[in-house]
Amino acid sequence: MSRHFLWYIPNTLEPGHRGDDTATGWGSIDYATDLARSAEEHGWQGALLGTGWGRPDTFTLATALAARTETFRPLIAIRPGYWQPAHFAAAAATLDQFSRGRVLVNIVSGLDNLAAYGDGNADPAQRYARTEEFLHLVRRLWTEEQVTFHGEHFHVTDSTVAPRPFRTADRAHPTLYFGGASEAAERVSAAEADVQLFWGEPLDGLAARIDRLRTLSDRVGRRHRPLEFGLRITTLIRDTTEEAWRAAEEKVARMAARGADTPWTGNRRTAVGQQRLLDLAARGDVLDTCLYTAPGRFGGGGAGTTWLVGSPDDVAAALDAYRRLGITHFVLSDTPYKQEIARIGDQLLPRLSRAEMSVAHPTAGR
Repeated sequence: MSRHFLWYIPNTLEPGHRGDDTATGWGSIDYATDLARSAEEHGWQGALLGTGWGRPDTFTLATALAARTETFRPLIAIRPGYWQPAHFAAAAATLDQFSRGRVLVNIVSGLDNLAAYGDGNADPAQRYARTEEFLHLVRRLWTEEQVTFHGEHFHVTDSTVAPRPFRTADRAHPTLYFGGASEAAERVSAAEADVQLFWGEPLDGLAARIDRLRTLSDRVGRRHRPLEFGLRITTLIRDTTEEAWRAAEEKVARMAARGADTPWTGNRRTAVGQQRLLDLAARGDVLDTCLYTAPGRFGGGGAGTTWLVGSPDDVAAALDAYRRLGITHFVLSDTPYKQEIARIGDQLLPRLSRAEMSVAHPTAGR
């Protein structure tokens, strides 16, 4: 199974995201376009676009970037409650058709400023039940005609999306990514997602979660292709292992000096997946071969809580260990975003491609 490599575009108005010192142009469409085009030039298939109330609208940004690039695939983070499923299905199918099949979708159920856009559903169990309905209905709207659905959260009658998503032999509609570590979240993935997206846990933790999700897929009677798995993580690389760890420790020292004021818009202490990452520090600063947990103690959140640190060979080997668990989708990043798009794209991605080829052709060179 082929691997997919995406970057990350933060999509914030205020500079300084995860310590990026870029000031000129930050938050503008020209700067975001520059990042997207750089991703194309340095081997990335696309990028996850950050979302949250008070940021530029993620779908609008994705549409603009798709129009300004040739191959760039936006992974569009969207929230049920912000979107109605039929409205979103129509908008995404249109963009997918116009971009010739480049749309990817990341469904987000975590808390946001819900009241600001009129979403009063803050109960976790209800949010995940709503998300499952959302995914089920969007998929039906993309693949069926005259859809009628009367669920607990959403209703449509005789609904047909036009145009349809761009279809190929390998895909009927945009890939649906979803994350979450709670029991309710994993049930949603097992039943309706295409890709379960993990944050950077050690190998043993993710191996257990993958086994559990595969078992759960059978238990809930999954009706789709087998669930795939992805990893969203910070990757800090330098030419040598020593340089990389020196840079990582310097970054963490700067975080510590600032105090725990690094902007983090997620639910840092209530999300199950985030708490799992924060708890890793008790096991040590470095887990597996090069998974660095210290950033989480000094304000790192989400994908910035744990980092893979080392030379290109070190980090490629670590990512290949995740690949051997069954993870095939990778969303990587480091800051400054523009500089690291090139460094990581040029130094890391070719090594990962060679590793993939060696797996596909194990007798090559013998």
